[in-house]
Amino acid sequence: MSTAIKTKKDVVTEFRTSGILEAARKVFAEKGFHEATVDDIAEAAGVAKGTVYLYYESKREVYFAALKFGIAQMYSLLLEELNKVSTPEGKLKGLIAAKLAYFDENRDFFKIYYSELGNIPTTHPAGIDNEFKALYQEQARLVETILKEGARKKLIRNLRTEQTALAISDIIRGVVTHRILGWSKSKISQDVDFIFDLVWKGIAAQ
Repeated sequence: MSTAIKTKKDVVTEFRTSGILEAARKVFAEKGFHEATVDDIAEAAGVAKGTVYLYYESKREVYFAALKFGIAQMYSLLLEELNKVSTPEGKLKGLIAAKLAYFDENRDFFKIYYSELGNIPTTHPAGIDNEFKALYQEQARLVETILKEGARKKLIRNLRTEQTALAISDIIRGVVTHRILGWSKSKISQDVDFIFDLVWKGIAAQ
């Protein structure tokens, strides 16, 4: 399959939009969706307000573009980590570590990803476009794929992989929340070991 060659216009667009979206994440995290303005985003990105509107029709569109940008970035990182290991347990631990590290380094993204999303009008799944939903669901499928591989190799018990994957995601989110709020003073490696041991001991084959 041939890979499309980027034009100069494509490169400029990618550069400008990534800068706008990085700035938007910080603005939304600091002010919340309702208080943030396109002027704030433009100022933070160091561009004119009209430049923002050149790429995005509304504040809401910038918001979801920023979410998709962050999710896609995190998903790529998770794939990189999973490709480094070959065992199901190694993949699960690598995924947990990558997620905790990403949110530790991108706390502004965590805030809009989990906290602010529920405050945006029409953010029920039916109101979120297919690309956003696909990116969101792909993360859960990564965990489910690891679980299915573990079950095939008889390393873990037969279980409902979809529900278990969601439960694991909830545990990770809980630990990340504690870290972001400053309730956990543990090193990332300690929290990774805690989550992995809790999960793996619960699902491992007897």
